[in-house]
Amino acid sequence: MNDFASAPDRRHSDSIKWGKYAGRDILPLWVADMDFAAPPAVIEALHRRIEHGVFGYGQPWPALTESVLAHLKDEYTWEIDADWLLWLPGLVSGLNLACRAVDGEVLTATPIYPPFLSAPKYSGRRLRTADLRCADGRWQWDWPALHAAATPETRLFLLCHPHNPVGRCWSRDELLALAEFAESRDLIVCSDEIHCGLILDENRKHLPFASLSEDAARRSITLMAPSKTFNIPGLGCAFAVIPDAALRRRFRQAMDGIVPHVNVLGLAACEAAYRDCADWHRQLLAALRSNRDRLEAAVADLPGIRMTHVEATYLAWLDVRGLGRADPAAHFEAHGLGLSDGRDFGAPGWLRLNFGCPASLLDNALQRLAQACHAA
Repeated sequence: MNDFASAPDRRHSDSIKWGKYAGRDILPLWVADMDFAAPPAVIEALHRRIEHGVFGYGQPWPALTESVLAHLKDEYTWEIDADWLLWLPGLVSGLNLACRAVDGEVLTATPIYPPFLSAPKYSGRRLRTADLRCADGRWQWDWPALHAAATPETRLFLLCHPHNPVGRCWSRDELLALAEFAESRDLIVCSDEIHCGLILDENRKHLPFASLSEDAARRSITLMAPSKTFNIPGLGCAFAVIPDAALRRRFRQAMDGIVPHVNVLGLAACEAAYRDCADWHRQLLAALRSNRDRLEAAVADLPGIRMTHVEATYLAWLDVRGLGRADPAAHFEAHGLGLSDGRDFGAPGWLRLNFGCPASLLDNALQRLAQACHAA
């Protein structure tokens, strides 16, 4: 049974999300994992694997690889070769490996998921940033700012697609313009597409950057995982798709000695997620759309806070600068709501809210959100 109206109690579990505020009356809507149980088909696959009883070193098997290839073809009309796949224990590892595999400066657009800002530093690369711009209530690329931020030494662009935290599903025209920018600057594009299964607007569709053209494919590292869509991030399974053999070899060399194999339970869950969970996925999207719509309606009636429409992800990007609080995250925690601090994304005065939860929990959160806004 697919149940999105309730959720397992995570307050006394191993959950990082809920453990942050243990013993305090604070609803945790910060880190990006959902409070819904994983799909029944994934849980069944894990039970079967556990019943086998042996957990030795594992490796991807043909049916697993085929499930990934079929998923990418069916969902995104993107046909890839099995040789292009490199398995990873997490997508953040992939961001760091891309920075190690590509020499030169790194460019990205802010606000952005925090590992985009830390990965270049950990790899000894200089990071350059350009701000996205919000115009007519919609986040967009600032092309003059991107061109100004790039230098002759810039070699890698880190793309978040769909974008975390602003919730954009980049359009074909926007991606084509980005591909033209990358070609003109001779940039490798590392595209984090972990939220690609969470397109909420029914008139939009995810388009992998690498599927745009042969040139885009040649200069691409695509990072994907079932973890966000099917709520299994703790199982640690992701993969990179790298069509260019030389770039793939450099990426693999960057893995040597530091990146462990994906654990066998993560691999089993991945196969089941992509092969057997289409109905669960459709129901999840319906639940998230309902939550998004209720959140957007609530925010529209509150003083000092604004948000743009969330096209994709289960994350809302809240502009709370109008509340005039020096530490808005602490202010909302004082009113029982734990949100991600925009400073970590390169945007002080903003907060990120995770609405991937049952409606009843969101209702409670919206009451606290209103109290915090009126008390500022």
